[in-house]
Amino acid sequence: MARLATANALQSFSNDLAELVAAASRGVVGVHAPRSRSSGFAWRPGLAVTSEESLADEGPYELVLRGGAKVSATLAGRDPTTDVAVLRHDADLASATSVTSTPAAGSLSIAVGSFDGAPSSHLGVVSHVSGPWRAMRGGEIDARIDLDVRLGKSAKGGLALDAAGQSYGMVVFGPKQRVLVIPTATIGRVAARLAEHGNFASGYLGLGLFPVTVDGPGTPGIIVTSVDSTGPGAAAGLLQGDFLLSWNDQPIRPLQQLMRDLGPASIGAVVSLSVKRGEEVRSFALTIGERPAA
Repeated sequence: MARLATANALQSFSNDLAELVAAASRGVVGVHAPRSRSSGFAWRPGLAVTSEESLADEGPYELVLRGGAKVSATLAGRDPTTDVAVLRHDADLASATSVTSTPAAGSLSIAVGSFDGAPSSHLGVVSHVSGPWRAMRGGEIDARIDLDVRLGKSAKGGLALDAAGQSYGMVVFGPKQRVLVIPTATIGRVAARLAEHGNFASGYLGLGLFPVTVDGPGTPGIIVTSVDSTGPGAAAGLLQGDFLLSWNDQPIRPLQQLMRDLGPASIGAVVSLSVKRGEEVRSFALTIGERPAA
């Protein structure tokens, strides 16, 4: 009897999971472009959200609906700093029930994506939850949520569901292919801006930068590889070939850390730069601008 009761409980659990996936997948789509395949989901009528990193730079874009039907889509906007992109479409999609709360570590979670017009699902556990953080590209993310789950590439950009079948964010890949969740609160904030304006404000130096060492090993620096003639760097007087040695009187940090600081709050800030040009060290004041829309 005990074995039968266990089997019945497992079957009931399995059936419940399948029902959650089936319900959520009504609003989950495949997102196809000539050089990319991923998932996305209905966010608002006529708008779908997907992972910016997984979306090809150029279209045409197609949404693959459940059952395999395809509809064309156009890019409303994309924000590399938070990994959120928004597509416009004419399909009739049902949005999943979403919550802005975050699940506790140890909670079961289901990642729901789309593969060839059929839903895909990946069951795992929330392995870590913490407060707001800044992504490597500088975006402000409302909560850090890590999943212990094996995720297929085509499921990136799909929904993260809690045990009640409610969506609490979008599944993406972080560093070293860790599976992270961009929370509902972040998506709502960023997607609204993208749908209206086509971009999300971030700081802009107008400089192409590359990490190097200066005056021998162990002295980090950053070389200017290109200068936008209409950007803040040009206005400050920086030239291609300049070495950045310090930022606001602090030794220059690794390039990725510097770029993480160029969020919306950085726009308009004036930074002092120490620059080596040839054999001469010079100082410049650069006013951080707003990154132009792509």
